[in-house]
Amino acid sequence: MTYQLQKGDRIVAVAEDDDQISLSGRNDYQIDIASMVKGIARPNTPERTLILGWNQRGTMIVSELDHYVAPGSETVIVSEIAEVAAVLEEAGVSTQNQKLTIQQGVITNRRLLDSLNIHTFDHIITLSYMDTLEAQDADARTLIALLHLRDIADKQGRRFSIVSEMLDVRNRELAEVTRADDFIVSDKLISLMLSQISENPDLMAVLTDLFDPEGAELYLKPISDYIQPGKPVNFYTVVEAARQRGEIAIGYRLSAEANDVNKAYGVHINPSKAQTFTFSDGDRVVVLAES
Repeated sequence: MTYQLQKGDRIVAVAEDDDQISLSGRNDYQIDIASMVKGIARPNTPERTLILGWNQRGTMIVSELDHYVAPGSETVIVSEIAEVAAVLEEAGVSTQNQKLTIQQGVITNRRLLDSLNIHTFDHIITLSYMDTLEAQDADARTLIALLHLRDIADKQGRRFSIVSEMLDVRNRELAEVTRADDFIVSDKLISLMLSQISENPDLMAVLTDLFDPEGAELYLKPISDYIQPGKPVNFYTVVEAARQRGEIAIGYRLSAEANDVNKAYGVHINPSKAQTFTFSDGDRVVVLAES
């Protein structure tokens, strides 16, 4: 935050396109200091993660998770593949912050899912059986597991953080009825990344830094850590509140729109900073931060 820009430096900007970037010309940002919250730092507490299914990316996911979770965390892997433990050992995966528990089982088996005490997990990841099944069969198995998870959530009256891997982008529309938080379509994600890098190769360094466990990453943090909910403020105020914590606010997520696919599940990136918003307790701010 104290760095002074020099001649020849370049700005990393978030915009719809490069021809949409322009200076606002503003001198008065109407920042509401009174609505800002200062000094809140949430402790990094142990987390429990459940991985349902398995493929070649699982090894890297387990390894990378260890860089993000607090000591004392636990990851439980449930898969039909019997060799998961051997694969992790062969890859030399060593975890310092999380205990690994591996269980063999069918992820579409409702009795098995009920026995896992799903409500005790903070995060759920479903991985496609892309190494052993055709894309449609793998996605069908994922969809069945997600439907069971939704039913469990409804009966227990709570939501789980669920991120699911899909192989065919056309199946994403079907999967939206499961109300998972998001779906990663691997090939589409890689295509979007490659198209941006082909237009601007310098972006590779930026993306590499974002996905590296060292340095800054994207986080969704409670809006109540930055401003007082229920008070109308502009986004300049949110940006300033984040700046005072050494973070960069680039957007927000509205809890009221979290299940609305037509509104990007409530995520608004690079919003109009002058427009006034009234945030609620469950809303979150999207920030670039160290942790």
